[in-house]
Amino acid sequence: MVENKLAHQFAAYSEWRKGLVDTICDYRSWLNEQELNDGQIDQRIQQLLERLREDKLNVAFVAEFSRGKSELINAVFFADYGQRLLPSTAGRTTMCPTELLYDPSRPTSLQLLPIETRTSDVTTTEYKRYPDEWKVFEFDVDSSESMVEAFKEVSRTKRVTVEEAERYGLHDPNNADDTLTLNSDGSIDVPCWRYAMINFPHPLLEQGLVILDTPGLNAIGTEPELTLNMLPNAHAVLFVLAADTGVTKSEIDVWRQYISGTRWKQKGRLAVLNKIDGLWDELKDENEIARELAKQVSTSAELLGLEPSQIFPISAQKGLLAKVSADEDLLIKSRLPELEKALSEELIPSKKEIVRDNTQHEIEDLIANSNLILEARLQGLAEQLEELKGLRGKNEDVVEHMMSKVKIDKENFEKGLQRFQALRSIFSQQTNQLFTLLGMQALREQVTKTRENMIAANFTKSIRTAMDGFFEELKGRLVKSDKQIEEIKKMMDAMYEKFSREHGLRKADAPSFSTLRYQKELAKLERAYKEQFNTTLNMIANEKMTLTSKFFETLASRVIHVYEVANNDVENWLKAVIAPMESQVREHQLQLRRRLESIKRIYKATDTLEDRIGELESMENSIHAQVADLRVLRQHMKNALNFDNESNNKAVAA
Repeated sequence: MVENKLAHQFAAYSEWRKGLVDTICDYRSWLNEQELNDGQIDQRIQQLLERLREDKLNVAFVAEFSRGKSELINAVFFADYGQRLLPSTAGRTTMCPTELLYDPSRPTSLQLLPIETRTSDVTTTEYKRYPDEWKVFEFDVDSSESMVEAFKEVSRTKRVTVEEAERYGLHDPNNADDTLTLNSDGSIDVPCWRYAMINFPHPLLEQGLVILDTPGLNAIGTEPELTLNMLPNAHAVLFVLAADTGVTKSEIDVWRQYISGTRWKQKGRLAVLNKIDGLWDELKDENEIARELAKQVSTSAELLGLEPSQIFPISAQKGLLAKVSADEDLLIKSRLPELEKALSEELIPSKKEIVRDNTQHEIEDLIANSNLILEARLQGLAEQLEELKGLRGKNEDVVEHMMSKVKIDKENFEKGLQRFQALRSIFSQQTNQLFTLLGMQALREQVTKTRENMIAANFTKSIRTAMDGFFEELKGRLVKSDKQIEEIKKMMDAMYEKFSREHGLRKADAPSFSTLRYQKELAKLERAYKEQFNTTLNMIANEKMTLTSKFFETLASRVIHVYEVANNDVENWLKAVIAPMESQVREHQLQLRRRLESIKRIYKATDTLEDRIGELESMENSIHAQVADLRVLRQHMKNALNFDNESNNKAVAA
């Protein structure tokens, strides 16, 4: 049987991530054993471990109704259950965005957010913080029948009045297509649920895979959170088309506006021509069918602006059947393994690269800090040994003079400590100014002010002015933050230079930092808002107060998320700036105390000179051993961070 390469590759990626976590835990244990850890370092390591453990791989499936999207998810991820896990029948099955994931802190269940919540401006992300708002259906993970029965709930609809449907933002009386959906009694069928989360311990979901199954294309425009948050942040988006119809106009519009527009990243965006089995015709030979498929691939690639190699003609239904019945020939004919191979080769490596780069920078900084402490200890011991060896054969007066000299060094350093405390005070002031610019409270006040201005606006132009002002204010704050960050860096560089020159501490350059990343994220959101506005210039009053209001709330939640990430990253940077200085100051203070104590003990004849020299030499050997251990740990970390194609291929071939 042809192996599922995506599953193997993802398993290999998860093993790599687990190995990286284990190696970082080894480093942390070693720091504790060698008494090199402190609260600040431990907090940074803990945050790093939490990020790795909570790491997710998001794959979104987007399609018009009846394109076989749910069947494709069944075929790629859940064929091991031996039947269709997600509902997949003729007509419309996925009625609301459905997220499949595994969170061990929650019960194995289907969680559903009622459609009535669409009358509020609260985003689904915000609702996730309030479990009481969700309807929960628990199911038996050991019973496929129990799971299938529970998942049918996602497809449930109910009849409401046109007025209710309009309040939910699911019916536009000015849209000719919407009027065709009315029932004979004037009612309209709408989904029962706004959003669904399926939480269960499938092996891939346990490893961090998150699958997003979206409803039809019309829902993408009415649920701003999909367009502003979920789709742009998915590591892969599979746009499912039908092989017999090719790309329709509505599909081109959705593709260009929401999936592959210039504002979003282009990696991991693939198109799937599903239902190629509809072209299998016993009256045509294989070459004719192949030519017909090639033509559809070429046309679809041209319309979507993709390379033909990014279009995958498959039969999800036959692929699922082949996997369930262990029919290798049918699986190959379905061409499903080609899509799985492409996903594994494009999706996993790019995700791994992001995780590796983020982790590597933090780890290198932590290990460099540990190395700095050990070097400071070695330097202090070397100075002590040189002093004590210089006392061999000397009289009591020389020892007393040496003790006086160390006392003076200690006093001078304590004066330097006063300057350091003054620096800490200025550093705190500068930090407070920085967090005032990036502060979450100020941001939320700006969101509230913009919301009020939009509600009060009577004209489209007034709404645009409110939104433009919102983004101008945010961009200005980030630009000012960059200037503040530069001031902090210059101040710390000067202090490192001063302590290096006056007290012999190792000179270290404060790491650089920029808010450019967050400015780019805001620019993407601003482009999204402008594109949205261009499509709704002729809004009637009701639409302005529903869809535009929802759009702003989603936009605001994304901006708040960007600022939360920025605040967290800035906080980590500030720790990385001040931590080496604090560590060196602490170590230097300790070494001076030990030097003074050593000479005192010799002066009072409580220790012989040779005993103390031997003791210090033993300590020096121990620290050399620690340096060697750290070198080994650094190499282990380097090996753990490495995840080359060769190891990938071995995992896939296993």
